[in-house]
Amino acid sequence: MKVLTAAEMREVDRLTTERYAIPSLLLMENAAARAAEAIEQTFGEMANRYVKVVCGSGNNGGDGAAVARQLWMRGALVDVILLGSVENTKGDARTNFDIVRAMAESGCRIGLRKVATRNEVWLEFEDLEPDLYVDAIFGTGLTRPAEGVFADAIESLNNRAATRLASLDIPSGLASDSPEPIGPHVIADLTITFTAPKPSCVLPPAVFACGLVATAAIGSPEELIDGSGSRLTLVTPEAVAEWLAESTRRPDAHKGSVGRVLVVAGSTGKTGAAAMAAEAALRGGAGLVTVATPSVVEALVAARATVEAMTEPMDSTDAGTFAESAIPRLLERQASSDVTVIGPGLGVDSSTRAVVHALVRERSRAVLLDADALTLMSPWPDDVRGDHDRPIVVTPHAAEMARIAGIDTSTVLEDRVGAARAFATRCGVIVALKGARSVVAEPGGEVFVNPTGNAGMATGGSGDVLSGLIGALIGQRPGDVIGATIAGVYLHGLAGDLAAGETGIRALVASDITDRIGRAFVEAGGDGELP
Repeated sequence: MKVLTAAEMREVDRLTTERYAIPSLLLMENAAARAAEAIEQTFGEMANRYVKVVCGSGNNGGDGAAVARQLWMRGALVDVILLGSVENTKGDARTNFDIVRAMAESGCRIGLRKVATRNEVWLEFEDLEPDLYVDAIFGTGLTRPAEGVFADAIESLNNRAATRLASLDIPSGLASDSPEPIGPHVIADLTITFTAPKPSCVLPPAVFACGLVATAAIGSPEELIDGSGSRLTLVTPEAVAEWLAESTRRPDAHKGSVGRVLVVAGSTGKTGAAAMAAEAALRGGAGLVTVATPSVVEALVAARATVEAMTEPMDSTDAGTFAESAIPRLLERQASSDVTVIGPGLGVDSSTRAVVHALVRERSRAVLLDADALTLMSPWPDDVRGDHDRPIVVTPHAAEMARIAGIDTSTVLEDRVGAARAFATRCGVIVALKGARSVVAEPGGEVFVNPTGNAGMATGGSGDVLSGLIGALIGQRPGDVIGATIAGVYLHGLAGDLAAGETGIRALVASDITDRIGRAFVEAGGDGELP
C-alpha cells in the first residue's frame, strides 16, 4: 500500500476531480461515510450514543462536519464544536458546516457550537462526557506547531477520561510528512486516513499517536495512487499472504528443493546465536540447514541447536573464532547452498574479517549479513556491490547501519527511511533496518515499512532469529530476494506479536519468537501446499 506525502495526496485529489470528474464534495462525503463505518467497526454501533466532533475551519473540519451527519444518520446524538466560525470556512467545508447548522436549527439530534478562546475550550469539555470524540481539527496541511485555542483543544482532548477518540486523516498537531511530532498533538485510539496512509501514520514516533490505523478508500482510482511517484510502501497482510501463496511447496517437494541454508556463525561464548539462527531457518521452512562453525565450539553448537540442523566444524583460532584456513571449505559449502547467512556470534578478529570478506566477494549466490559480519564489513567497501544473480542482504540495527554507511547513529535515527534508501542504492544491496517499524530498502530506492512487531522483541537473539528466517525464505524463493526479505521481517514481527500476547512484553525472549514462527505462517495465510 503506497504511503503518500501531503503534496502527493493533493495531486491525487486534484487529478481525481479533473481527470475523472469526481467532485471534491463527493470525495468529502465518501470520506465521511467510510470514517463512520470504521468508527462503528472499531467502537460499536453509534445509535443512542453521544459523540463530540471537534473541528477546525479547514477541509479536515469539513470532514468532521460530514462525519457528524453520518453518525447522526446512525442514531447518534452529536455535538459539533467548531474552533472558529462558520463564516470563516469556505468551499466544501463551508457546505458541510452550513448543513449541520441548518440541521441544528431544525431541531435534529445534532448541535453546532463555536469556541474561540481558551476559557471556552475548557467550558466545552467540562460538561457531559461523551461516548466518543472525533478529532477533525487539522489535516495534512499543518507544518508548524499548533498554538492558541487549537493547542488548548488538543490538550483538552488528551486529558479526556476513558472516552475513546478517532482522528480523521492524521491526529491533529502532527505534520503529515514527518515521523517526528512538531508540537502538541492528539493521541488517538483510531486514525482513519483517507485514500492512502501518510508518513506520520506509519513511521515512529508519530505513528504511536495514531492508535489503530484504518485506510479508507474514498473514490480516487488506484492508478492515480500507484502513479503518484511515492517511493514508500506500507507492507500489508494481503501482500505478504500473496507472496507466501506464490512460494507454497508443491506436493512433490523434497528437502533439497525447499531451500538449502548455510549458516556461518558462532565463536567461543557466542554459540547460542548460531543455534538460534539455525533453528529459525528450519522453522522458516528451509529443507536443509547446516551451521558452519569453529571446530572448538562445534559440539556446543550441535548440543544447543535443534536436532534437525547439521553442523560442520571449521578450522579455528586459539581464540575460538574462524581461522583464515577455513576459507576454501567455506567457499565450497557456500557454492552448494542456496543462501548463506553470515554473522550471528562470529566475533570480530582479523581472521574472521578475512573469512567474511572472502564469502562476500567470492559468493556465487545470495548472502545475508547480520551482527558481527556487518561490523567486519564496516565501513562498507566501495568495490562490493550486490547484483541480481548474487544479491546481498544486510540486516543492521541503527548503530550497525551507521557503521557500514560511515555516518553517525543520530543521522540514521533522524531519518531511517533516508539512511536505508541511500545505502541500498549506493551499494546495490537490500537493507532491512531493524527497529520499531523496521524498514526494508531495495537498490532501486523503494522503501517498505513493516507494521508488525513490539518492544518485547528488543532482546538478545531476536536479530539472529530474523536472519535465519529471512535466509529460509530466500532459500525457498531465490529469485525474489526482496520479497523474501519483506515477508521475513513481517513474519518475524508477527511471531513476536503472538509471543507478546502470551508472555507479555517484559518476559519475551528470542526463542519465544522462534516457537511461534509456525503460527505466524498460519496467521498470514501461507502454510498450505499447491494443488
